[in-house]
Amino acid sequence: MSKPHTSPGLWALAWRRLRGDKIAMVSLAVVGAFFLLVLASASGLVAANWEDEVAVSYAPPTFVGADKDAAGAGDGAIPQSDERSAPTPVNVLDPLADDIAELRAQMGSNPSAGVEMYGVTDPLADDLTALRAGMGKTKKLIAHKASTLPFGADKWGHDIVQKTIKGGETSIVVGLVAALLAVVLGTLFGAVSGYFGGIVDDFFNWFYSIFTSIPSILMILTVAAVLQQKGVLTIVLILGLTGWTGPYRLIRAEYIKHKAREYVMAADAIGASHWRKMFSHIFPNVSHVALVQMSILVVGFIKAEVILSFLGFGVPVGTVSWGSMLNEAQNELILGKWWQLTAAATAMAVLVTAFSLFTDALRDALDPKVK
Repeated sequence: MSKPHTSPGLWALAWRRLRGDKIAMVSLAVVGAFFLLVLASASGLVAANWEDEVAVSYAPPTFVGADKDAAGAGDGAIPQSDERSAPTPVNVLDPLADDIAELRAQMGSNPSAGVEMYGVTDPLADDLTALRAGMGKTKKLIAHKASTLPFGADKWGHDIVQKTIKGGETSIVVGLVAALLAVVLGTLFGAVSGYFGGIVDDFFNWFYSIFTSIPSILMILTVAAVLQQKGVLTIVLILGLTGWTGPYRLIRAEYIKHKAREYVMAADAIGASHWRKMFSHIFPNVSHVALVQMSILVVGFIKAEVILSFLGFGVPVGTVSWGSMLNEAQNELILGKWWQLTAAATAMAVLVTAFSLFTDALRDALDPKVK
């Protein structure tokens, strides 16, 4: 006896559509690679020593054609010149000048003769020799380190690649956590408003109208300026508490539509409570809307964090993010040091583009109207 045919569910159909979309799968692979880097950075597997001075200040990247000596001779190196400025003539006589000249003439080309003839020794000779040897090794090490940095070094000699990975950890974590907070608030408010209706719906709609009447970026900057407290948690709260309006509007509409469906009436007939009908029966059927909204908000909040940090309202001093890197890079561009800007902007552009493409594909795959 053959088994009864069962139709695939919404998530199975969505995954089947995603697998058939090459752009979506490539975008998912890129986003997954960024998330793996974030996990590796948070666990200390990569970019754990990003604050180490591995090169001189503003060491250039290797792909601009700098050799080892040039790479190690960044702005931190002291330029050497054979030309020395002539001393200013003054009427001061050295009382020992004649004696020193006679001593040099007797020593000639053999400096050790002074030790044999006069018993004169330099008490710092050994220390100076060791110091010069150590400085020579350090210079060679710095030149070697700087010559192997793909994106060069920043003002403090930090590896730009490791700094970009660490900055990505901050920006991506802020985007994910803030988006999760916004979706939770929007889903909760939308579910209560759409399910109960009446005066409850009027109250939440009034609250929603106040938030949406102010441009989002202006509201974010205003709240950040009022709080005057920098920190990752502060940014998460600012973005999460101001970004719930998008999920609220869509979830509310879905709850208004689903509360009149037969399966909800059947749950009501068997005595299910309001909260059980809202979150055990209706929410699984609208969860795809919340997932798509979260994907959209992650992209928006990553860009918002970059803007806040760039304007000085973001992460505190000592915490690196893509926004703080761009903030530093604006001053470096005046000096012609473009590599930190290129690294941070490229990483952010790749992630945002891949995430946006995947979000569009996910939204199409979860659309029940698409067969």
